[in-house]
Amino acid sequence: MNYWLVKQEPEDYSWATFASEKRTAWTGVRNFQARNNLRAMNKGDLVLYYHSGEQKAVVGVACVNKSAYPDPTATEGDWSSVELLALKPLKIPVTLPAIKSDAILKTMRLVRQSRLSVTPVSEEEFARVLALGETTSP
Repeated sequence: MNYWLVKQEPEDYSWATFASEKRTAWTGVRNFQARNNLRAMNKGDLVLYYHSGEQKAVVGVACVNKSAYPDPTATEGDWSSVELLALKPLKIPVTLPAIKSDAILKTMRLVRQSRLSVTPVSEEEFARVLALGETTSP
């Protein structure tokens, strides 16, 4: 199993909306590295859901429900999307300052490549985020 982090502005698509809809197509990614990360996702991989913008915190856990397929919102180019399934919210959001100050998390790609919307996460980083969020693995 692989682990991932996806970022979204809560004003555009919040965790609450995702959780109420239960599943979503992760479309609109127009960065080659993020696209390649989407293409590396497999059904069943776990995903941290991060609110960017003002909140800057991991707020939930999802899983990949459908591996990469052509992005239906793309009018040109070779872009991909995946289908995500909402699993559970974190009991306590794990903020970016908490991530940056944590010995295990301070080198996460979220910190090193802050503009990238889809990044891999190590198993250790995933477990640490859940621990800080006082959340058990789904």
